[in-house]
Amino acid sequence: MKISQITFTRFLAAMAIVISHFNKDLFLYNIDYISNIFLRANVGVSYFFILSGFIMIVAYHKKDRIGYFDYYKNRFARIYPLYVLGLLLYLVTRYYNFSIYKGFLYLFGLQSWAPGEAMILNFPGWSISVEFLFYLIFPLLYNYFYSKGNKSIWVVTIVIWIITQVFCNLYADSSYYKGPHTESHELLYYFPLMHINEFLVGNLAGLYFVKNSGQKNFDIPVIIIFAAILVSLIFVPLFYHDGLMALLFIPLIILISRNNGTLTKLFSLKPLEYLGEASYAVYITHIPILYILREILKEYHLDINTIFGIYIIVLIMTSILFYQFIEKPLRDYLKKLNIR
Repeated sequence: MKISQITFTRFLAAMAIVISHFNKDLFLYNIDYISNIFLRANVGVSYFFILSGFIMIVAYHKKDRIGYFDYYKNRFARIYPLYVLGLLLYLVTRYYNFSIYKGFLYLFGLQSWAPGEAMILNFPGWSISVEFLFYLIFPLLYNYFYSKGNKSIWVVTIVIWIITQVFCNLYADSSYYKGPHTESHELLYYFPLMHINEFLVGNLAGLYFVKNSGQKNFDIPVIIIFAAILVSLIFVPLFYHDGLMALLFIPLIILISRNNGTLTKLFSLKPLEYLGEASYAVYITHIPILYILREILKEYHLDINTIFGIYIIVLIMTSILFYQFIEKPLRDYLKKLNIR
């Protein structure tokens, strides 16, 4: 089951994160209310985690059982080549930050588990460290719960989600939270167990969808929910980073996936779908590409908004190249390898 129209939303989420990481002097941060959206745009990672859980179910729901080796090989082929590329590009300008210890944590996807180390090297890789946990447990969840229709996983997931939201919102406002660049911040924002609820509720959304996948024009509800997301980010002072936005992201994902209206026709256009396919390259390389571009442009003394325009064009073009000539070929090659 392929859901073409949902693919482009990955690109939109990735670009929101790119803007949030660029520079707070950018013109977008001088616009009232709009600035709040990008200050909280890291919630796009939460969208990725929920969508990942959703897509896993959609991709495998017809199987009676998932074979562990083939699954792990396919996931490795899908995510690891560009993960390493992101590190190599990062080291072009930040080679002095490298150490054997940091390289070990990054390459084995362990950085988010180590206090104070989540943001080492190519720091968007912290989320891939979390994804590694999702990929590790999904075959177990599928083989012992989802494929057997075991309803207990629904109760467990909802309880985990509620506990996580209560803890995170209380912790963020407590004296135990010391702010950015502290271990307490990394626990709250990057520790994998804080995000497991997002993948699990994404799985439940996928289970609901595959049983209720009839198509209908949901253009208006999709627009309303998207507007509610923006309003929440602008006006509601809650902690959204660890899954609270699932209350809106899940209906958005399901309705876009079931929609057959104008938005689906638009999002399914091949160029937009292709940008969605290249969104992983956008996300995992956007920081090293920014660092490299800054080095190239620093002697030209350009204003920040001009640099931003150049950056976005270069990032999209390089991401398309990385997707077309590195991610796809290596993914297909690794999947075909007969390793036992």
